[in-house]
Amino acid sequence: MIVTGSNDGTVRLWETTTGKPIKTLKGHEGNVWHVGFSPDGKQVISASWDNTVRVWEVENGEVVMVLTD
Repeated sequence: MIVTGSNDGTVRLWETTTGKPIKTLKGHEGNVWHVGFSPDGKQVISASWDNTVRVWEVENGEVVMVLTD
């Protein structure tokens, strides 16, 4: 699985073998500049121009934490 961030404020999960999208995670209100997986691969972390960092559950796509400045 690959994770990407987008200028439309979304985070996307992609299937590596087919290149097809698996999930689109919505919640940021600005460009998403940085994304990554947690060491165990169960969560995605994203940082956005909206001054938030979000932690998402990969399995269900829900936000479990929002960090702001």
